[in-house]
Amino acid sequence: MSYSVKEVFYSLQGEGFHSGRPAIFCRMSKCNLWSGREADRSEAVCQFCDTDFIGTDGQNGGRFADAEALSQHLLQFWPQETQTTPFVVLTGGEPLLQVDQALIDKLHQHGFEVAVETNGTKLAPDGIDWICVSPKANAPLLLDHGKELKLVYPQTDLPPEKVAHLAFDFFFLQPMDDADPTVSANNIKMAVQYCLLHPQWKLSLQTHKLLGID
Repeated sequence: MSYSVKEVFYSLQGEGFHSGRPAIFCRMSKCNLWSGREADRSEAVCQFCDTDFIGTDGQNGGRFADAEALSQHLLQFWPQETQTTPFVVLTGGEPLLQVDQALIDKLHQHGFEVAVETNGTKLAPDGIDWICVSPKANAPLLLDHGKELKLVYPQTDLPPEKVAHLAFDFFFLQPMDDADPTVSANNIKMAVQYCLLHPQWKLSLQTHKLLGID
């Protein structure tokens, strides 16, 4: 299977459990909940996405003929002088439209620890080291277990109590970002209050935006 990748970059994880951890980010092209075109946003299942996942023209993006080619491409972004295990985050778009068993197995053969950030509408291949599911209102949730559930909040049709019973080790609320700073600030306040009242949940902030890094 070939793989279409929008961009690849090395940075700090900005969200959730691994916030602050160095990682290679591999943003796969395409999503099944939004075309990525602004003209289609109002009709999309997910209307608050803040990433560009169209095509393969981003930094270090491209089309890769097979799992070996993509693995070799990713390896070059991990600092060569370190003895630490390379950590890759497969994200999107929706990565599970493309990520298959062959890619997971090949990444493991090259020593990677593999994380996937998904909307949960597709089942995952075996052996992924860290699955983070970010469910979206009005979308089917097929992948209902993993390491981390990260819920963008608030979503009118998906309150936290609808997913709090699922089989995840960690539960995070992430305040929905908005072009209006007042709305964003209010979302943060609501998320903080919810976490205080429901301590199963931890707060996730988009620290990469606060720091001004990718």
